[in-house]
Amino acid sequence: MKIKLDLHNHSCLSPCGSDDMLPSLLAFEAMEKGIDILALTDHNCSRNLEPFQEACELCQILPIFGMEINTIEDVHVLSLFKSLNDAQEFGFYIESLLPNIKNDPRLFGNQNIVDIEGNIISTFEKSLLTTCGITLEDVVSETLSRDGLVIPAHIDKKANSILANLGFLPDLDYSALEAIRPQDIKETHNKTVIQGSDAHYLEHIGRRFCYLEVDEISYEGLKKGLIDGKVSYKK
Repeated sequence: MKIKLDLHNHSCLSPCGSDDMLPSLLAFEAMEKGIDILALTDHNCSRNLEPFQEACELCQILPIFGMEINTIEDVHVLSLFKSLNDAQEFGFYIESLLPNIKNDPRLFGNQNIVDIEGNIISTFEKSLLTTCGITLEDVVSETLSRDGLVIPAHIDKKANSILANLGFLPDLDYSALEAIRPQDIKETHNKTVIQGSDAHYLEHIGRRFCYLEVDEISYEGLKKGLIDGKVSYKK
C-alpha cells in the first residue's frame, strides 16, 4: 500500500520552533493533511514525545519517536525509534552530552515541555541549539544498536548538513537520507531518499512529505519500505 510519510517535525520544545507548535496540534494538523506515519524530532531532546504519542493515538496516526541530533561535526541527524521508552532513554543520554550552556529565551526562543492539552509543565534549561558530544558515526551505531532508524537530515541544505559541513557523504549504515530536493541528490550509497517538513511553525506541517510503498502501517513496515525504496514525492 502507498502511505504518506513525514519523519521530520519540531514542537515548542525546540527553541527555533513556535510556541504554538504543540505536540497535539502537530498530530491534528498531520491527520488533516492525510499523513499516515509521523515523527516528532525536537533538537537534542525527547521530552515532548509522551504527549505526542497520546495525540497520535487519538488521531489514528502511527507515531515515530525521535530527535534531531546535532553532532560534534555540526551535522543534523534524525534518530527515530519504535517505542517511546527507547527514544526517551536515548534522549536522556544525548542530554547528558550537551554542554552546560543555558538557553536564553530572549535570543533563541522558549524550550517548553508540555502536556497533551498544551499546558507548560516546565522548560528545558540547557541550550538545545548547540552541538552535543557525539560524532556522526557514533549516532549511527548507537541508534542502530537500539533498533532505531538513522537518517541524515536535509543533506542538501547549506548549513548543518552532511554535504555542507563535511563536503561528502560518509559511507555509513544509514536507514535512509533526507533531502529538500531529492531529485537533485547524486550520491546516495543506494539509500532511499525521503522528504520531511522540518516543521517549526503550524503552517509548515505537511509542507514536504513523501509517499512510500509499505506492506503494512507499522514500524516494521516502515523499515522494510525504506529498504525497498519505493518512494515518490509531492508534485
